[in-house]
This record gives sequence, C-alpha cells and structure tokens, in this order.
Amino acid sequence: MSVRHSGIGMTSLRTRVRMVERLREQGIKDEVVLAVMGSIPRHLFVEEALASRAYEDVALPINYGQTISSPWTVGRMTELLRNGGINPLRKVLEIGTGCGYQTAVLAKIVNEVYSVERIGPLLTRTRIRLRELGVRNVHLKHADGIQGLPEIGSFDGIMMTAVIPEIPETLLAQLAVNGRMVFPKGSKKQYLCVIDHTLEGFVETVLDEVMFVPMLPGIINR
Repeated sequence: MSVRHSGIGMTSLRTRVRMVERLREQGIKDEVVLAVMGSIPRHLFVEEALASRAYEDVALPINYGQTISSPWTVGRMTELLRNGGINPLRKVLEIGTGCGYQTAVLAKIVNEVYSVERIGPLLTRTRIRLRELGVRNVHLKHADGIQGLPEIGSFDGIMMTAVIPEIPETLLAQLAVNGRMVFPKGSKKQYLCVIDHTLEGFVETVLDEVMFVPMLPGIINR
C-alpha cells in the first residue's frame, strides 16, 4: 500500500519556502526547526484530496477523528522542545503519532524518536509513509499513549499531541533530569505548556492558547 501523492510535488519546494517565511513572520525563531520543516514534503502526510491545502496554516483532518496540526503548532512545539539546543535530545517520546508529520520533524533533530499511537490503522499508514521517506530512527508502537513507554527508560524530551487536563505521574517519571515535556493542557480552554525536570523538581510554564483533539484511553485495532 502506497501513500504517495502526485500532482503538486514539483511546486512543493517553493510552497515550503513560503510556509517557512510565514512561520518566521509568526514568531518561530529556531532556524534549525525552520530548516527541517522546509525540507519535509508536508503534502505527503495528508489525504490526496487535501494535499493542495497542506501548507496552509490550518489543522486538517486525517481520518479517525484526528488532525494534522497546523505548521505553526508543529513549529512552536518543536522549538519549545529543542529549547535552543541547551540540552541534547538523544531520545524523545512522542505521544500521538497521527499521520507522522510531527514525527518526521522530530526525527531530523533527535537521535531516536519513540512514538506511540492508539489507532492501529493510522499507525499502519504512517509506518509505510515514514519508510517511503527514508526515516530510519523512529520506533513506532501501537499502544495507549497515556502510559508512555516505561520499558524504554527515561527520555530527554516528551511531546504530547493531544490535550489532557493534567499530566499523569507515570509520564513525569519517564522524563529525565534536565528533560523537557511539551503538551497541550486544559478542557474548554487549552494552553500549550512545558514542564522542565530540574534538579529541584518539575517546573511548569503555561504559554499559548491552542486547540487539540482530546487524549483518549485504550487502543483501536481497526
């Protein structure tokens, strides 16, 4: 099963350049993140019928009630996780693989990405898509993301791509000292938050207002 799209590939480079310019104007400052986002063909991560809208600054549906986050959201969350490169990101956990676009962005700035997705058919398509794009440093798992991956050990960074009222202790326990977690928090109103694991404990900072699908328990096989 292939997930490649045709038709707009030749113009996608120019379109990606315009997307990066817009992200810079919108306040994304990390040039490493901007360069990575400019190198990834975002239209390959959405349904073919929506491919012409892939570089607009909007979230788009990807089936199963899920969305691909807007370019600004991806850039902002990745920039926050990198934190200016202060601490190396050798091993990062992503909760909510979705279509794999955010995963592919992380794969270009992190040594190893572990990504968890609860919806089996979505993960199957993403696995094929990442393989076709030559992404080799991502480990995908079909599981309940709320548990994280305690068997892997601690992570330098954790990114959650679904909103949650509070971060459970099980996930905090998987964040290494000097590590950072980026996630949307709330219910009716949602905010992008970061948690830094310092020597003194966990420090949470509330940032931009955002909109994400909710974190749900359990797994879906089909």
